[in-house]
Amino acid sequence: MKSQNSNKHLTLDERRVIRKGIENGSTCTAIAQTLGKDNSTISKEIKKHRVLKHHCNLPLECSNYRHCKHGRECTTECIDFIPFKCTRRDRYPGACNGCGNFSKCRFNKYYYEPEKAQSEYEEVLVDSREGVNLTTSEAKEIAVVIEPLLKQGQSPCTIVSNHPELGICEKTLYNYIESGVFSNINGIEKMSLRRALSRKIPKSSGNKFKKRDDRSFLKGRTYADYLEYMSLNPDDSVVQMDTVYNDETKGPFIQTFKILKLSVFIAFLHKTKTALGTAAGVEALEKLLGKELFEKYVRVILTDRGTEFSNPNAIETRSDGTTRTRVFYCNPMCSNQKGSLENKHIELRYICPKGTDLYALGLTSQDKLNLALSHLNSSPCEKLFGKSPLQLTEFLAPDVYERLQLFGIHQIPADEVILKPYLLK
Repeated sequence: MKSQNSNKHLTLDERRVIRKGIENGSTCTAIAQTLGKDNSTISKEIKKHRVLKHHCNLPLECSNYRHCKHGRECTTECIDFIPFKCTRRDRYPGACNGCGNFSKCRFNKYYYEPEKAQSEYEEVLVDSREGVNLTTSEAKEIAVVIEPLLKQGQSPCTIVSNHPELGICEKTLYNYIESGVFSNINGIEKMSLRRALSRKIPKSSGNKFKKRDDRSFLKGRTYADYLEYMSLNPDDSVVQMDTVYNDETKGPFIQTFKILKLSVFIAFLHKTKTALGTAAGVEALEKLLGKELFEKYVRVILTDRGTEFSNPNAIETRSDGTTRTRVFYCNPMCSNQKGSLENKHIELRYICPKGTDLYALGLTSQDKLNLALSHLNSSPCEKLFGKSPLQLTEFLAPDVYERLQLFGIHQIPADEVILKPYLLK
């Protein structure tokens, strides 16, 4: 059916009509006909902006969970495993608004909220029109490749054809060069082009380097979602997570965790800062604590929106498909929302000052990092009434304390605690 609606983009009022349609159990076709839109527009809108309101506490969504004979230790290899399927949630309309079984359902439940959908739409709309879709480091990498080739007289077309790893098309490379993107990096100017005088210079956008990341991973995981989740699950143990480094180009990178209930500070050393690397760090934390203790003390992870944490599925889900934890993200530029961990970073900087080469300082292995963690966790805290995090952990969770000792984090006598760089020498 041909659309009768002249608006190319959905408005807030139209999104509210979509919500009403979902609540009434209407199909996407019926909602689309009401708004004069295409069916796919409605289905994509709901799937893109729906929010996870309730996370299934079962390892897997199994229809046989009520009659499970295996202690609900679900795996896909279980002979009684039948994947749960919900026509309303998984097909049309694609959300749980107005569902009569909402309060009884144990599985993942999604809500479509027009105000939140409108806010996400406006954020993406503005972001897609700002700056150059590159980070400074990416611009430098491209410049290193194209500079000698341009001096040899090669055209942008030839360059991008021979170097597909650049990930850009001919027109994009022309626009980057003519807009002066590389002028302050390698001195590549418009006159470096063979046809420089015959091409019209595009209007400059200010050459603000701003990588337009896919932010779909934030849906249902924002700080507002975190507050709502914790209001419903106040007893869930929270762990704050972040990354510390001095040189973004060569590392090392320290992935940090603080278990709030125990105040204990744990960290892992990485050579590179990647999403897969930080997911591996969460796996290492689970290996350190063991599955049972991990599920007890790492029910929720709160972190920032750094690109190294942009793969929440790899963090939340084990390789066998079972759920290990839940991830939420702080608001942009709001490090105070995980202030407990940030305060611990201040102490870490006593040992690893900003601006120093951490490798040259002596931070060359996990053992050296564990030495620093031992001293940091043995330092008495005013908030803990003069006790150290390790003393608190030994008292409240001796099983965790034993795991930390096996890993290499030991209690240091109070008078022997060192929070200076020479500790790593």
